[in-house]
Amino acid sequence: MYVIKKPGWAMPERSATPEHLVVNRRHAMGLAAGGVALAALPKPAAASDFLAELYPAPRNERFVLDRPLTDESVATSYNNFYEFGSHKQIARAAQRLQLEPWEVVIDGLVEREIRLDAADLIRRFDLEERLYRLRCVEAWAMAVPWTGFPLKDLVAFAKPLGGAKYLRMETFLDPSMAPGQRQFWYPWPYVEGLTMAEATNELSFIATGMYGRPIPRQNGAPLRLAVPWKYGFKSIKSIRRFTFTAERPLSFWEELQGSEYGFWANVNPEVPHPRWSQAEERMIGTDEMIPTQLFNGYGEFVAHLYEGMADERLFM
Repeated sequence: MYVIKKPGWAMPERSATPEHLVVNRRHAMGLAAGGVALAALPKPAAASDFLAELYPAPRNERFVLDRPLTDESVATSYNNFYEFGSHKQIARAAQRLQLEPWEVVIDGLVEREIRLDAADLIRRFDLEERLYRLRCVEAWAMAVPWTGFPLKDLVAFAKPLGGAKYLRMETFLDPSMAPGQRQFWYPWPYVEGLTMAEATNELSFIATGMYGRPIPRQNGAPLRLAVPWKYGFKSIKSIRRFTFTAERPLSFWEELQGSEYGFWANVNPEVPHPRWSQAEERMIGTDEMIPTQLFNGYGEFVAHLYEGMADERLFM
């Protein structure tokens, strides 16, 4: 008999509160108590209709939550997307993001360079839904039902050469569309990177949708990385280029402020940010404070990736 063994952090599926039950009076009060003023939240922008026929996708039951889902209206209204502004309420501004055409480039140490439209790329993979925690370096958190495909499937499609040690990811660059990119003090375009071992770990995920629909622009359409054991700034949005390289990429925030934002950025409650504690996290949309877990609770999936790396700044 085949027995599915759930990971230690997993809770029963009933722990993921259905989306339609999350919105209630207490939830609304929690928004204000949690520091998110109701008046400041824009009306949630509609999800993109980009490949809408592919959603919803079947849920992968291997990935479950220990907390209720964040309400969709909150998760799509409280966002970091510096290309469109340095505040959290950028949902309206992000509607300027043009999704078609969206060429994706796969290059570097690969058998051959690949250029194709994002829609063609997405259609190559079987989509699934995963329930993931998201922990921001700013000490707030969400629980999100992402739809997408494993990053390791994209790696296999790219056919990297043996010398590839890292996967560098880059977003778009278009200051005429994204006014934040006119701010010259930021090192545009946004860049992030993973080791090949991280990129091919089963948790690494390319999100193309959320809440059973295509991912909205403000949340990183059409392709966004989800690596739930790392702080949220590692989850690069609106990816245009995947480059396989032998050299470790210098990521956006690392280049901007390397003393506070490192390459690894793994979640650890015992390693504070230079300006605040990481011991707890605030669930957006509520007044609930939750103790932060090492690797955001995903240690049994990823802890082995960092054995023998005591000299690295793994948790910043």
